[in-house]
Amino acid sequence: MRVLVVSAPLTGHVLPLLPLAGALREAGHEVLVATAADALRAVRSGLPVRDVAPAFDFGRIARGVMLRHPLVARSELAGTAGTRGAGLLFGAVNDQLADGVLAVGREWRPDLVIHEPFAVAGALAAAILGVPAVRQENALFDGRELARATLARLGPALRRHGLTDLPPPAAAIAVAPPSVLSQDGWPMRYGTDLGDGGLPDWLREPGERPRVLVSRSTVAGPGSAGPMPAVVAVADRVDAEFVLVRPTARLARRGLPGNVRTVDWIPIPAALAASAALVHHGGAGSVYAALTAGVPQLATVGAGDRRHNAELVAACGAGIALRARDVTADALTRLVTDVALRDAARRVGAEIAAMPGPAELVRRLESLR
Repeated sequence: MRVLVVSAPLTGHVLPLLPLAGALREAGHEVLVATAADALRAVRSGLPVRDVAPAFDFGRIARGVMLRHPLVARSELAGTAGTRGAGLLFGAVNDQLADGVLAVGREWRPDLVIHEPFAVAGALAAAILGVPAVRQENALFDGRELARATLARLGPALRRHGLTDLPPPAAAIAVAPPSVLSQDGWPMRYGTDLGDGGLPDWLREPGERPRVLVSRSTVAGPGSAGPMPAVVAVADRVDAEFVLVRPTARLARRGLPGNVRTVDWIPIPAALAASAALVHHGGAGSVYAALTAGVPQLATVGAGDRRHNAELVAACGAGIALRARDVTADALTRLVTDVALRDAARRVGAEIAAMPGPAELVRRLESLR
């Protein structure tokens, strides 16, 4: 069968869709990824990718939405807007994706559409084409509520195509471990399949001291630098090795402590295999990466879904939630020495490892035809 995979045009949104897409291809099905902008990076997986919005500019859309809705913008920056802010923003995003996704669908004629909750343009295309739609989770919210919030703001696109509403998906795929979050759908082990290409040899083995990866958001905007500056400021007082992943040019030019190194883009899940912990900006992909690896994490509380994500990490005991400015040497020392954090992270990692892999869902998807 032909499977169209639809993602919002952001790297962190498309990467979690690739393992299942790859499993479908390995099973002999044709797969095409429909997205735009930064998410075109998915081509590195070897899957065919189609740009459905060549002029897409996420920053411009976000600024426009926030200017029109200042109260929601304030809540969004504080991380308290929940799905309300996401609905406004990704409603506008999907309005720009809808026509391009539908055009690709009409040309390519898929038998099945898989989309993430932030890409309901995929569900719209499936409804018009008369094929099943499957929602695959990639966040730490309830995907049903995310899809509803986005769809509520998709009126113009629906009207353009003669629709007033969309049918429920034929199925949903849940990737969150139940001990962290209950999601609706078939369970599937989370992953981001870009392999381990580009990982330096020194990151493949543990170092002499506990290694802590420090990452930042792939999306430019408020708080995108995450906790990196705070970590650098106190690193020399912590008995650990810190690796800054894609630091800003300004930070990389600074005189860094002797126990701080820098790398460009690397596959973080692969690097976590030989690391003791992850410090990050609170993005869902980073949370899942550390949980899957079974290592403790420090997630900073920030805008969008980052407060929600960080608080879930702290609630399950697998990590620490702090504002970036509150990251201290004591907090980082606790991250690499606290046995309770390590044990909780390992328990969640084992829970994820026991979930069905993407290849195990192929038969279930085939049955939807």
